[in-house]
Amino acid sequence: MNKLRVIVTERIANEGLELLKTELDVDYRDGISRAELLDIIGEYDALIVRSVTKVNEELVSRGTRLKVVGRAGNGIDNIDVDACTRRGIIVANTPDSNTISAAEQTISLLLSSLRHTAEANAFLKAGNWDRKPFRGMELYGKTVGIVGLGRIGSMVATRLKSFGCRIIAYDPYIANERFERFGAEKKETLEELVREADIITVHTPRNEETMGMIGAKEFTLAKDGVRVVNCARGGIINEKALVEALESGKVASAGLDVFEEEPAYNNPLFKFKNVVVTPHLGADTAEAQRRVGINIAEQVIKGLQGELVPNVVNLPTVLREELEVLRPYIDLARAMGSIYYQMEKAPIDRVELSFSGEIANQETGLLTIAFLTGLLSEVMSERVNYVNARIKAEERGIKIYEKKEDRTLKGYANLVTARIFNRGHDMEISGTLTGGGKPFIVELNGFDTDLYPVGTVIVAENEDRPGVIGPFTTTLGEAGINISMMRVASKGKVNLMVVSVDSRVDEETLTRLRSVSGVTNVRVLRFQ
Repeated sequence: MNKLRVIVTERIANEGLELLKTELDVDYRDGISRAELLDIIGEYDALIVRSVTKVNEELVSRGTRLKVVGRAGNGIDNIDVDACTRRGIIVANTPDSNTISAAEQTISLLLSSLRHTAEANAFLKAGNWDRKPFRGMELYGKTVGIVGLGRIGSMVATRLKSFGCRIIAYDPYIANERFERFGAEKKETLEELVREADIITVHTPRNEETMGMIGAKEFTLAKDGVRVVNCARGGIINEKALVEALESGKVASAGLDVFEEEPAYNNPLFKFKNVVVTPHLGADTAEAQRRVGINIAEQVIKGLQGELVPNVVNLPTVLREELEVLRPYIDLARAMGSIYYQMEKAPIDRVELSFSGEIANQETGLLTIAFLTGLLSEVMSERVNYVNARIKAEERGIKIYEKKEDRTLKGYANLVTARIFNRGHDMEISGTLTGGGKPFIVELNGFDTDLYPVGTVIVAENEDRPGVIGPFTTTLGEAGINISMMRVASKGKVNLMVVSVDSRVDEETLTRLRSVSGVTNVRVLRFQ
């Protein structure tokens, strides 16, 4: 069988390339021209880039086979995520791989700027000896303001605590618990942080909200002699405002690894002796590059194999450990979604998903997407996957609602319930996990079902009277179909038979089952 193909258009570690080769046909084209890439992209199932290759509408529209785009690095500035999402293309990056390296570079630049290390090094190597021009400042006892308490910001906080610093942080998108975990005092506004900090370091993504967020106004509010560090993205600290603050003495020193325009040549900031600069080295360690290469290779391989992977940009953010907890519930939700169109043909107006118990504290958005993927895969010929399922549902006019309850319902520690509303054919499905962690459908339209969503399952309604179930099961036996499990539930004067069988049920057998006296409806569910 031919292997799936991946093209790598920029340099990644050899360890990553070798891992790709174990599963895929790899075409390594570092530095390929734009024109050539556009001509051949339709031949590949996956694309791996760094920061140069532009993955835009033009490119993905020609990548008719593309299923995964991997960014070997943290940002996604060069990838049109919306264009990929509409086509069901997974976009993954490696935000964890360079976290340690970026945090250490932050500390390195901070210490270098406080102690004039780079300037003193050049002075001494030029044949001079004098300590007086380079009297520095200690980190101990200083108040460090961290803007952005995500992966890297929290690592910086941890390291600076060991220097005896007071840590304050501003991040409106992070829960209070995270501030407490990393020993940071939460500041409700950026202005509050700027007024108190002796040192300001930024660790946010670059977007419309964060571009220039440290500018002339913030420098005016800051303490005289404040120090700043930027190892995140160029432009988060406004360079023009920083130049003016350095000239006035408002800013005592700066450590910069990133710039508004890169490559940076003749940048006005380079003229200042109290500014330490490096050419975007935050992730450039041997260890980080090895991790980046291996991690992006792992993600691309799993994505092409149909597995869910962490760090998918166009899915809810889920950490590796969280994904392991969610994985069986993802399988459950997808199986629940696949039931509706196998039993009903009416169009859907809305779907209400509720999550009760401990599962309500997890990232249930991924379970909603899994449900929609199972639902729509039954009726759509075009590709539906976890990436574009929500978009496809909305295009069909399906409204989606979610509800969480941090309490047990109906005696189940965790319960997922889907209510599907249409035009007179509403359906309710509830599921949980068995003690062994297997998906288990426990209720279908008010009937207790005990349905394992595996293989072929016959669902039949019948009158609640003697002489129906026997002929029904006999008919299956006469057709050579073995019953592996059967459950009968009653509601009013109606029974629901749920019968798991070991082989497919042909149309002739279905016709005979439907003709059994007292049987009112027979449908066959097929699960992956």
